Amino acid sequence: MLIQVNDVRLFVDVANSGLVPDGKGMREKPTLLMLHGGPGFDHTGFKEAFTSLADVAQVIFYDHRGNGRSEGDDPTAWNLGQWADDVKGLCDALGIVRPIVCGLSFGGFVAQAYATRYPDHPGKLILLSTAAKIDFPTIFATFARIGGPEIGALAESYWLNPTAEGRARYLKECVPFYRHRRDQPPADFSRVIMRTEVALHFNGPHNEHGRFDFRPDLANLRCPVLLMAGEHDPIIPLPLVEATAAAIPAHLLRFERLIGCGHDIHGDAPETVFGTIRAFLADEPSATGAEGRTPKLADRRSRPEPSQP
Repeated sequence: MLIQVNDVRLFVDVANSGLVPDGKGMREKPTLLMLHGGPGFDHTGFKEAFTSLADVAQVIFYDHRGNGRSEGDDPTAWNLGQWADDVKGLCDALGIVRPIVCGLSFGGFVAQAYATRYPDHPGKLILLSTAAKIDFPTIFATFARIGGPEIGALAESYWLNPTAEGRARYLKECVPFYRHRRDQPPADFSRVIMRTEVALHFNGPHNEHGRFDFRPDLANLRCPVLLMAGEHDPIIPLPLVEATAAAIPAHLLRFERLIGCGHDIHGDAPETVFGTIRAFLADEPSATGAEGRTPKLADRRSRPEPSQP
């Protein structure tokens, strides 16, 4: 369905009911708002996996402005500030109070923009394979370490000069290294609606991708935060995630460092990732907004797991 949000209509899909029978009464599940990666993609790439959380939350997917099935053809509005305002606007339009906002990769950039602009709005924040600031030389070096010098050079060529042709080659040859487990197939984009022009507008060190830095503002967060990242992630290398963790108030943070995982942590270690998210959803925040336990920095060693939870 299309929902009017600010000056455009966003495509929104609700996976399940939020109000469910529970004995002789009704129980309201928390709302989990999913922010997809990209930009230039849509929500379908992670829909099947994250719908598995429907038993513990009402899961809502949508396409960012200018992406997928959503409206928004004005390039001047393809920026993190507008995408963040759209998160708040969508919640207002749907009457969602204290949402649990989950951002994956680029969706995590949007989630940070939203949470730092509206720190009193989210109930909880889940950041998966994302960072508060991007350092491209670190990305190039990590691609070369994980995929070899040719893959490192190809990644550098695309990100330094984003073109449609370079993006097509990057998706074919570099993206398979987003998943660390080589016994599993890479992400399948056959169902995804691609908006290459949005990616080219945002991507690279000379565009907003290389300019944003949420680290100073993360200190103002007021809700519990779950941050998860793979140690073999080439596009969001672990040192960038660790710097993000250091910028978040320690009493709000749960940081899971996943050993044996790449960028697609929910594909490399689904049982670990979804088990951790379920535990985070079940935690009741204290009166000060922090979770009811000490801050956690964890290394998780992933076991061989099925590719779907």
